[in-house]
Amino acid sequence: MNITEKTDEEILALANPLWDDLVMNSNAGEYGEFVKNFSQSLVMGLNQVEVGKQFARSELTRSLADDAEFLGTIRRGEHVTVLYRQRSTKKPGEWLGRLVLGYEQDKVKIFGASIF
Repeated sequence: MNITEKTDEEILALANPLWDDLVMNSNAGEYGEFVKNFSQSLVMGLNQVEVGKQFARSELTRSLADDAEFLGTIRRGEHVTVLYRQRSTKKPGEWLGRLVLGYEQDKVKIFGASIF
């Protein structure tokens, strides 16, 4: 099945727990837990040392609020991008959260995640 065939409601039922888990593990600086739902290709492309430095140095990645607001979805190819309005508990303002989902070996996996 292609994830792009799911409704927004079905996608959110998959995406929200994954996003919540990313926020929780980012705030805790738990790299191993942070990447546990990543696709194999994404894990292989990450540099554990650099991600660890980001967790340690970035106030934003360690202070994400747990009340992200869904903004919409973008479907392309075999992936869907879920967009969130993300806030920080320590920094004023808003950021765009991006979560890219698709299937890998019949399981929904994260193929991209970022905060802008």
